[in-house]
Formats: sequence, structure tokens, C-alpha cells
Amino acid sequence: MNTKLIFGSALISFLQLNGAAETAPASKDKKPNILIILADDLGYGDVQCYNPQRGKIPTPNIDRLATQGMRFTDGHSSSAVCSPSRYTLLTGRYHWRSRLQSGIVNLFEEPLIAPDRLTIAGLAKQHGYRTGCIGKWHLGWDWPIDTTQRKLFRTASKVNKDDEAPVATSANRKEWHDIFSKPIAGGPTTRGFDSYFGTDVPNWPPFCFIENDRTIGIPTEFLPPENYINNLASLRGPALKDWKLENILPALGEHAVNFIAGSSKNPAPFLLYLPLTSPHTPIAVLEPWKGKSGLNGYADLVMETDALVGQVLDALEKSDMVDNTIVIFTSDNGCAPYIGAEALEAKGHYPSGYLRGYKGDAWEGGHRIPFIVRWPGVVKPASICNQLVEQADLMATFAAILSTKLPDNAGEDSYSMLPLLKGRDKPIRESAVNCSLTGVPSLREGKWKLISGKANGGFTKLADDHKIKLYNLTDDPGETVNLASDQPGRVEEMRAMLEKIIASGRSTPGKQQENDVKVRRYPAAGK
Repeated sequence: MNTKLIFGSALISFLQLNGAAETAPASKDKKPNILIILADDLGYGDVQCYNPQRGKIPTPNIDRLATQGMRFTDGHSSSAVCSPSRYTLLTGRYHWRSRLQSGIVNLFEEPLIAPDRLTIAGLAKQHGYRTGCIGKWHLGWDWPIDTTQRKLFRTASKVNKDDEAPVATSANRKEWHDIFSKPIAGGPTTRGFDSYFGTDVPNWPPFCFIENDRTIGIPTEFLPPENYINNLASLRGPALKDWKLENILPALGEHAVNFIAGSSKNPAPFLLYLPLTSPHTPIAVLEPWKGKSGLNGYADLVMETDALVGQVLDALEKSDMVDNTIVIFTSDNGCAPYIGAEALEAKGHYPSGYLRGYKGDAWEGGHRIPFIVRWPGVVKPASICNQLVEQADLMATFAAILSTKLPDNAGEDSYSMLPLLKGRDKPIRESAVNCSLTGVPSLREGKWKLISGKANGGFTKLADDHKIKLYNLTDDPGETVNLASDQPGRVEEMRAMLEKIIASGRSTPGKQQENDVKVRRYPAAGK
């Protein structure tokens, strides 16, 4: 009897059972392409297959992806708003370990991702991938604007519909020309991506496209006032003449299709990160989609977004790369209530489905999001996974697929989803931290969820207080009954777990790491 063979087989089985040795199938000689489509402000209930009873918006292309792959019912972004979620998705590290303790990256702010921080794109490049980013970045740049110039780059921080349109002066145009003729450092091409095309933030200046590290054209005007009503643009600043907000999304789709077509002629595998600008504001809908939903402009834009997803999936089909491409579809946070959510609910469409809350909230509606993975030959079609996963888990998942080990200072909060993708129905993580707009964290431990204070992030009208909240999501997925006063022991245990996750600089096994800043506690120590 070959005892070495028996021992080796037993060891492999043990490691696979515990998720430590999960790798991609050995039969796949070619590395899989990776396509990540990140919708912006798309609610859990905005996708038909997630909300068949209370969803009224047709999403046939996203639904098609779900029938061809795995739909996660307990998938989360790290935050209920965009910049922090994007940081976590790209780095596998909770955003609150960085300087971003609350809110988002502000207009013309410096990069959030440190230059030496490994991203999923950087990881892919180490393994011979072509990497591209097409869409909304919103993670900061090293804009070549000094403090004395900033007043010439924006007027009022918020724009009212009755405001008079500012006129660009010769001083404005001179400064804009000087700045936008220069490279913009610190963007996607310095954070692991070979190429970039998109708008940094579609409803903020500069109102123009950026390719790699330069604007396409030089802004010369302020955006006209009609672009600031009905959930369109929100901050004033330099714009290209005749800039059209409704043309942004189609341009992203066109570039994504071209990227995929070009990749079919290139022997290297690709990773394409496609962070869409929709259905986030600006709610600027192309003419063929206006009124299509019969609900409102936001619902029309969801339908247009779904059509773009279909366009990209069709490009994969045409390129003959479907069988060797992992497609991930998700959203950066929940639906924004200010796009007419109340009116949508009155018409029978619930953007958060059965969940409580919306964008900005620590309640589930703020950060539980659509999360779909298609991988032919590995992921069983039309499968559903109810295990807890985070967008942070993409980093460790890709590392497992590439049969590589992450360094200690990368993907500190990332767990490999590969066991789940291969059909195992056991938890891959014991905890998860998700935050509101104001930075208040919620902690998941199995079915239990602890919110460390006020869950309302400020966008919703839902009544709230600053009390600690404890919910049993199995019995109460709508978070209606606060059990904190009934289970003080569990509350203290979970608060201790959260403190350990913060202090360790990681939530995964490994060497202790440092947070970039002193992490803010909610509530503050002693309260």
C-alpha cells in the first residue's frame, strides 16, 4: 500500500475542506479573463431576479447573467456610498483602515489608494494580464491645481435651479487651459491599470472624458444651468463646450466593447474593471429609453444600464471568449432615495426589495447589493448562494484562481470565494464590516448584525436614534426588532470582535498590519 499517496490525498482533502488550498481547476491551462461590471447606486431590488414580487423594472440582461451563473443573496459593499466601496473592491481592504473614515472622496481630492497598495489590477498584471478601467473612478487624483487656483475651478458647492449661470472669464479659461494641458497623476494607470477611459465623477467637474492621465479636450465653459435640475449634475466647474450628460454611458459601453474586441486578438488574458456611471445621477437618459419603464427617469436609466450590460455580454459572445471569462456583476451600494424612491414604491417598485434603508444607511438596503458571478465550466448555471460575501473578497478569489499567495500587506480583509463558486455551501468568512455614509459600522457574525449607533446615513427619512442595534437577520431580514437590550452579552462579544478586527489591521489570518490612521470608534470609547 502506498502510504505516501494516501497521506498526500488526505492532506489535500483536508486543506480543500478548510479552504486553504482552493485553486482553480487544474484542467484550465489558460488563465481566465476577468470582467467586473460595477453599477452605481443600483439597489438590491432594482434587479428583477432579486425582487420578482416587488420589482417592476425589466432587467433581462442582468437576469440572463444570473441564469448562466451564481446569484449571491447576501453580497455586500463595504460602505453604503461609492468611494469607500470602490477602495475596498479594488484592494481587498476595508476603506476605514485608510483616511476615509466617513463620506466620500471630495472634488479634486488626492488619491485614496496609496501608490504601493496592491490592487486587483496590480495582482493581475503580475500574472501577465492586460488590465483596463473604463468608467467612474472617484478615488482621487493628484490634480495639478494649487490652492490659489481652486477658486477658478468651481463656484457654489451646490447649485440651485434658479441660480444664474456663471460665465467663464478669460482668467478661468487661462487657468483651465494651463491645468488640463498637463498630465493628471495618481489615477488608475498608476494603480495597476494599463489603460483608463471615463469620467472621474459624472455629475462633478471637470465635465469631460479622461483617457489614461489626460483630459480629452480642454474645458472652456461652465455647464449650463439646465444641467443641474431633476437629478442631473450637482457641482459647478469647467466643462467642454456642448457637453452632453446623456452621452457618457453610451461612450463607456462603446469603449468596453472595443476593449473586448481588441482582447480577442491578444494572447494575454485581460482584466476589465467597468465601473458604470449609472443609474447614479446624472439621471440623463437617451431618447429611446425615456419613459420606457413607465415609472420614472431613474427606472428608465436602470433599463438603459441593463441594455449596456447586454451589449457588453454580446461583445464577449462575438469575441468567442465567453467560456474562458469570469463575469462579475455588482453595485457599489444601494439605491439613492432622492431619485424618487417614495414615488416608485407607491407604484409598486421597491428599489431595496424587502430590505430596510437605502444608500447611505447601515441598514441592509444601504450595502446589500446585487452580486452575480458567471464562470462557464466552474460555476453551476442558475445557482443561488446564500452565504455571506463581500466585494473585498474579489482580491483573495483572484489570487486563488491564479494559484498565488497574497503578501501579508495586501487583501487584509479578503476571503476567497472560490469554494462557493465551485459549489460548496459553507461560510468562507465569520464576520463582515459595512458602514454608513457617516462612518457608523455594522458588524455581521453569522445571522447576527450589530450596528454601532445611528443607522440612518442621512438620505432617508426613516426614523432612527443613536442606540446600539442588534438584529437577527434570519428571523428578521427587514431589521424591524432591535434585540440589543435582550442580549447584552452578545452585544459586548460582538463589540469586542469589532475592536479586534480594527486593532489587528486585518480580519483574515496573517501577520498583524497597521491601519493608515487611528480608526474612529462608534460610539467613542467610554460611551
